[in-house]
Amino acid sequence: MTESELIQKLEKIERLFSGAKTDGERDAAANARERVQGRLNDIAVKETATEYKFSLTDQWSRSLFIALLRRYGISPYRLYRQRRTTVMAKIPKSFLDDTLWPEFSELSKVLHDYISEITNKVIREHIHADASEAEVKDAPKQLES
Repeated sequence: MTESELIQKLEKIERLFSGAKTDGERDAAANARERVQGRLNDIAVKETATEYKFSLTDQWSRSLFIALLRRYGISPYRLYRQRRTTVMAKIPKSFLDDTLWPEFSELSKVLHDYISEITNKVIREHIHADASEAEVKDAPKQLES
């Protein structure tokens, strides 16, 4: 997958979660973000934001999640003494469940696949052609006492 193909795939996911209904809307990627922001504003009027703690296992997921929060005007933070892998945010539950988390999950999968693909290619081409997993062997027998 090329970088431009990756960007097209990410934009397609964004349009999917924006709630586009017609072909014309699906093609209008620039309007997708505004629709989601409008939906978040509507939800915020009806529903109180809840503080959530997210523990993200790697820097790519954390960076992506923080960027999504900021895209929608949500301020990510962490409390003093929390680990760097922790992200806190105040979000309406329905927005988290219906839009933010599903969109993050899809985008995260695409990015992880892309990063994995590039990493394996670099390893195969510049380190060693065999980039397969290490062989699994039986454990050595223990001496009886």
